[in-house]
Amino acid sequence: MKNFCLEVSGDFACFTRSEMKVERVSYDVITPSSARAIFEAILWKPAIRWQVKKIEILNPIRWINLRRNEVGKVIPKVNPKTLTASGKPLGLNIEDARQQRAGLFLRDVRYRIHASFEMTERAGEGDTPMKFAEMFERRAGKGQCFNQPYLGCREFSCAFRLVVSMDGEPAPVAETRDLGWVLYDMDYSDPNNPRPLFFRAGLKDGVVKVPALGSEEVRG
Repeated sequence: MKNFCLEVSGDFACFTRSEMKVERVSYDVITPSSARAIFEAILWKPAIRWQVKKIEILNPIRWINLRRNEVGKVIPKVNPKTLTASGKPLGLNIEDARQQRAGLFLRDVRYRIHASFEMTERAGEGDTPMKFAEMFERRAGKGQCFNQPYLGCREFSCAFRLVVSMDGEPAPVAETRDLGWVLYDMDYSDPNNPRPLFFRAGLKDGVVKVPALGSEEVRG
């Protein structure tokens, strides 16, 4: 299967550690699920499934402490008939639900993400790998996307660039260390009980290799 490469960058990023319940603390690098979402923002179809293969860290890992306001409530789901009968407006007063939280985020991030896609059981008769490969390269080359890609949190939008050739591209950072258990993705095979998947990530010469979904390296 053909591999595709995107360079993504942004001023801030937060790939929230799953064990942190109140304050937002980011993983050291982008998670595979966040990287996959960037590819899906450019091209998503029911007929294909993206698989991230490798993540290259191009900028040194830097941190920043920020304190920001967040809304601590969501608008509850209501029955439309009940809502119409009550006559009350459906809304949320931000001033009453505002919470101030501290966060440990990444700053000045830049990654080179390698991924490929596979055809799913929902592919139609006219769906072919070549068709979607050309579609992705055309859209990514023009900077087109269905929704603005972001780095963990929606307010941390990112720029992206299709990398066609590695000639003249910068080398990853010269850093090697263990990153511990990192969130891989969410398993929605049981819609009523989604569960997180993790893998033991290692940074070797600035590169994180991502195992395939279903491999022994991915744990539930």
